[in-house]
Amino acid sequence: MTYEDHPELAEYEPLGERPLRGRTMTVASRVFVVVALSALLLPGILLTVSIQTQTADYTCAVYARQYQPDALSSSARFEFSGLLGPGWQCYALNTEGDATWVAPLGLIPSAPHQLP
Repeated sequence: MTYEDHPELAEYEPLGERPLRGRTMTVASRVFVVVALSALLLPGILLTVSIQTQTADYTCAVYARQYQPDALSSSARFEFSGLLGPGWQCYALNTEGDATWVAPLGLIPSAPHQLP
């Protein structure tokens, strides 16, 4: 293949080893990408955590009323080293503030159901 086959390349001279974009433009592009990805992902993550917290609190309150009727209140906590592994754990609180474990709620808490 020769330049006669492609006349538009007849006067082409490569620019050399110089990059197409400067350092400032490269850094600005990277910052923009990080900000854009954060703007897309952060609201979804915050919404998911909020919904899981509300569901765990509600489910824990139902379990505490059912299985610990003398409890003053309930508390749902996410624990990495829970009794049955990582996930939400439900605790019933008495008048002194002592916590009694009631039930595991799992990694993704669901609506209350009959426990075995």
